[in-house]
Amino acid sequence: MTTLFTILFDGIAYGMLLFVLSCGLAVTLGLMNFVNLAHGAFAMAGGYICAVIVNGYGVPFFAALPVAFLASALLGAVMERGVYRYMYGRSHLDQVLFTVGLVFMSVAAVDYIMGSTQVFVKLPDWLHGQINIFGVGVGRYRLMIIVICGLLTIALQLILARTRFGSRLRAAVDDPRAASGLGINVPQVFALTFAFGSGLAGLGGALGAEILGLDPYFPLKFLIYVLIVVAVGGTSTMTGPFLAALLLGIGDVAGKYYVPKLGAFVIYAMMIVLLLWRPHGLFGRTAAR
Repeated sequence: MTTLFTILFDGIAYGMLLFVLSCGLAVTLGLMNFVNLAHGAFAMAGGYICAVIVNGYGVPFFAALPVAFLASALLGAVMERGVYRYMYGRSHLDQVLFTVGLVFMSVAAVDYIMGSTQVFVKLPDWLHGQINIFGVGVGRYRLMIIVICGLLTIALQLILARTRFGSRLRAAVDDPRAASGLGINVPQVFALTFAFGSGLAGLGGALGAEILGLDPYFPLKFLIYVLIVVAVGGTSTMTGPFLAALLLGIGDVAGKYYVPKLGAFVIYAMMIVLLLWRPHGLFGRTAAR
């Protein structure tokens, strides 16, 4: 029973982290209809920024998290205005090829600047070790991830569903010409959305650096996990990717614990089964009818 609770807890923490890494892509793909396979590069940027200022300059870990978010968001805004906006009207194949090229450029750049050695972030001493919850040891770091990612998930849902910006974003996506006629600055809305999604990716990279590890191939290693979360969850709502991330996180941790020789087979098998059951995702538009 203790082992099962530990697997469940670690799986939820991993799933929460996957959701924060993935939700930016879910927004850009589901709401903006743009396939950004370079999304992991912004997560890597946030992770490295956090590692540099914490390990190199002694900045407290929790002070570095908003810096990682803002720096990644700024990078996303610059890239969106500089290159991405010219690809909005292009086919998905063009977008895939373009963003895959950006991934390999980011890998080469980080390898040249930071080196190929894996980097971890120095955590505060009080985040090490475990605390007892109902007699079961729970990792403090993973508990912190669950709390922060849970709050981010609630905030994201409220922003998209209850705020004026969320309604403007949906209007801009549904009919950009009509939205412009109503006085909505569609390019500005897209730029802010892209920057916010990039910032969330950077925050996820900073939060998960100690678990996931940072190296130049980070965008390639976790691209498949991000795509699985978005594909299985669907892109019509944030609820689908959230539940998909939790299911896949728990399944991945359980699979590596019970059948370690199979490696990542479990998570791919879960993806196939879920997509056969719900081809458009758990909360895809077609599946919801």
